[in-house]
Amino acid sequence: MSALAAGIGAGIIAFSAAFGIGMIGKSATESIARQPEAAGDIRGAMLLTAVFIEGVALIGAIVCIILALGLGAD
Repeated sequence: MSALAAGIGAGIIAFSAAFGIGMIGKSATESIARQPEAAGDIRGAMLLTAVFIEGVALIGAIVCIILALGLGAD
């Protein structure tokens, strides 16, 4: 049962991270189109936010692996 939960959790994590990074890219592209002179600052903020999202997704994936392998159970 924990393997099923881990699989579902990993799928939700992957979808959520992809959706979040897609929204960041969309917003950054719109912002750069409005203010091309601020492209460097916008790009930096976009990359920093994407790194935070990927970090949270990585932690979630590690939790799913722990659940799938049963390492958290006594």
